[in-house]
Amino acid sequence: MSRSVDNGRMLRATAANRPLKVQPLKLGERIRDIRRRNNWTLEDASRRTGLARSTLSKIENEQMSPTFEVVQKLAAGLEIELPQLFEASEEAGGATGRRTITRAGEGRPRVTATYEHELLSVELAKRKMIPFKTRVRARSFESFSSWVRHPGEEFLCVLEGSIAFYSEFYEPVMLTAGDSVYYDSDMGHACVSVSDDDALILWVSTG
Repeated sequence: MSRSVDNGRMLRATAANRPLKVQPLKLGERIRDIRRRNNWTLEDASRRTGLARSTLSKIENEQMSPTFEVVQKLAAGLEIELPQLFEASEEAGGATGRRTITRAGEGRPRVTATYEHELLSVELAKRKMIPFKTRVRARSFESFSSWVRHPGEEFLCVLEGSIAFYSEFYEPVMLTAGDSVYYDSDMGHACVSVSDDDALILWVSTG
């Protein structure tokens, strides 16, 4: 018997005894992927599913295992069939050449009591970043009922005016046009305009 045949048998035997590597399902990652693909914030998903924002955040960050009843609510609220929740998230396979342009003033408006947001690049599916411009209407920290917080990281750059940037573990800091800050967005944070005119800022968020 030739040595090449013996080697072939040895390789097949080794392969047969080698355990298969099965990637574990990351349900939280899958839910976040579906949410971002639809350009939904955690607040949007909360309204759609009837689940608390904090519950969704814990599920997405693998800090909580949802019950079957919660999984059913997720599927209904995310507008997918139940089995689709358990499919692996799609991964990028090289450059896709995606590009989108948002002309000045053509973003999607979203107004709150403290901020006037203009969401940018909303037509782009499966974004890993959420860019938006914000006119800061708040004039005091007391304008906020609680800290703003959400999973991920965030970059802020002041475009016009000046703000006081409050964060949970640091003293407030004054930022003027051209200044920027990068921070963990699950740390409580808030912005207040301190210039004569309401400040305009650019935010880029990963969550």
